Amino acid sequence: MFKLGEDQILVQDLVRRVAREKVAPRAQEIDRTAEYPHDMFEMLKELGLFLLPFPEEYGGANSMLSACVAVEEFGRVCYNTAYLLLVQWVPIGAILAGGTQEQKDRYLPGLAKGELRGALSLTEPQSGSDVSGIKTKARKDGGDYILDGNKIWCTNSGMADFVLVAAKTGTGDERGKINLFIVDTDTPGFNVGPKEDKMGARGVPSHSLYLENCRVPASAMLGDEETGFRVAMAALNDSRPIIGARAVGCAQGALDHAVEFIKNRHAFGQTIADFQGIKWMVADMETQTAAARLLVYQAAAALDAGVKGKELAHLAAMAKAFSTDTAMKVATDAVQLFGAAGISNEYGINRYFRDAKVLQIIEGTNQIQRNIISRSVLA
Repeated sequence: MFKLGEDQILVQDLVRRVAREKVAPRAQEIDRTAEYPHDMFEMLKELGLFLLPFPEEYGGANSMLSACVAVEEFGRVCYNTAYLLLVQWVPIGAILAGGTQEQKDRYLPGLAKGELRGALSLTEPQSGSDVSGIKTKARKDGGDYILDGNKIWCTNSGMADFVLVAAKTGTGDERGKINLFIVDTDTPGFNVGPKEDKMGARGVPSHSLYLENCRVPASAMLGDEETGFRVAMAALNDSRPIIGARAVGCAQGALDHAVEFIKNRHAFGQTIADFQGIKWMVADMETQTAAARLLVYQAAAALDAGVKGKELAHLAAMAKAFSTDTAMKVATDAVQLFGAAGISNEYGINRYFRDAKVLQIIEGTNQIQRNIISRSVLA
């Protein structure tokens, strides 16, 4: 049986209490207004929770498992507050893995303390899962690069101090060399478009980006031209267990709401929870959520133990695909258990349904995760 360590239990107790007392009362409003929750960001900053996956040299706990526990507990009551942790951590992994020492010194301390905010931009109108198909160009000009192109669905870019922008540096080959550039958001030629009106994940806005003759120094390239992008992309495997943790939190939260509802609603002279068919639904929801949690924790613990490469990619892909599919299944069943009330905005259960759908798509669709898993099995 997988057991959390003492450090993870301390994180779990703290976050669970804060989530119930301070976050849960705000969750419905954050979703309804689709406004960035500055108060939640400041709370996370004050609690020092941004530090959880950071190396000890930056004052962190260096624990992906602890990070997943925190994300799950926040996700149980508010997807968007959990999302604030993730969007802060994704640039960290890329810079740690692929960045120069100068880049690490410039950006990581501020990210760790919550004094800087970052974002990652890969997706374009014609290329989502196919990163190699991006069209944004980075043209060398003396000691600088000039970036031109359009991006979509860049989450957190409206609040970010910098964005990691993927652009092609190769010439001639339509699917040529790609690199990441650290672009400060006040750089001339870098423009953030209006926020998207999203179905779920509404409290952390996503925007289009427009780069027109955007000049950055060569030192803005993440790492070196030959290995920087590959190393940074490999680091995204490191963040994939956190996506799974959000899904587990979403599933558990939907189950929590459903159980409370069916225990207090009556039909045909008994509570809804007394019907055998309902009991079986609840049993499946609980089992699926528990299984997803174990996969996520296993992947996070493997990362903390130093597992890398194809083995980690396999574990992380299984955790992401299974946990997010589980979140969708459990949230769907939870809406069903609410009956007509489930489709009313008066009840928060439809928020879990909408957020779960987002999780199956972002950070690598579940179809892409299945490609990763099957390649590992068939190799």
